[in-house]
Amino acid sequence: MRALVTGAAGFAGQWLCRELLHSGWDVWGTRLDDALPPGALDTESGDAVHWWEGDLRAPTAARDALDAAMPDAIFHLAGIAHVPSANADPAGTLEVNVIVASRMLGEVRTRRAAGTLDPVVVVIGSGEQYGRHDAAELPLTEEAAQRPMGVYAASKAAQEVLALEAHRTGGVRVISVRPFNHTGPGQSPNFVIPALVRRAVALRGTTKSLVMGNTDTVRDFSHVEDVARAYVALAERGVAGEAYNIASGVGTDMASLAQRILALAGVDAKLQTDPALVRPADVPALVGSAAKLRAATAWAPRHSLDSILEELIRAASH
Repeated sequence: MRALVTGAAGFAGQWLCRELLHSGWDVWGTRLDDALPPGALDTESGDAVHWWEGDLRAPTAARDALDAAMPDAIFHLAGIAHVPSANADPAGTLEVNVIVASRMLGEVRTRRAAGTLDPVVVVIGSGEQYGRHDAAELPLTEEAAQRPMGVYAASKAAQEVLALEAHRTGGVRVISVRPFNHTGPGQSPNFVIPALVRRAVALRGTTKSLVMGNTDTVRDFSHVEDVARAYVALAERGVAGEAYNIASGVGTDMASLAQRILALAGVDAKLQTDPALVRPADVPALVGSAAKLRAATAWAPRHSLDSILEELIRAASH
């Protein structure tokens, strides 16, 4: 089986390429240039990926990447994933997160109609698409209303609408996924858990406080490796035209998360809220149900939250 992973040089993209290679897939990946940032792919694995280099925003990029890879499955990860960055540049975010996906889907639709290519297309959305819901509704199932808050969440919801439309009217074998928060080694410190871990490790031997943003928001955290396994399982056993959550089903508030990080890092420090780090429009609680994913694929997470934090603390300590 041959896979095309867009955004393959990114954090989740590298973990997905590694999982596909371990599962015996022939992997093609897109990246902007010949640089491969540090991440899940070591030199040997990086060399095993067939790289297509170019900017997917270019009008002919989707066509060229498909011509090179001729994939049995496409995993569309390319996009702006950092919420504040996305919200700060609405036009750029829509171009990357929506227009690029639309072009890729259009190319697949054309080739499917011509009988030359009919890949499964796994379109990567986000649990952020759900927005605000009452605590009594958690964990959220795929039937929950989507009420995106912010440009990032809206762009992911729009991408999914286009993808499912391509399935309904063009027969494209789209599988939409809505992963909730995930982390692991290689994730940028712009994201909450790597940021907290780095700050906590830096506090060793000091009497300073751990500075953070929102303390009462609740999130559902998974290991990126578990999420990558879910992507592959859905490509192999998911139902076209359906959407699937990828989540642990367990919510953790930010204050408790920070305290667990401090304890695992062996640091005795108080928490201190920095108003500059607080997101005023943050969704209070976001926890997902993966029951539909489990039923379709028998997927189950292999990593606990503590094991995720311990792995990140080890990485930040060296």
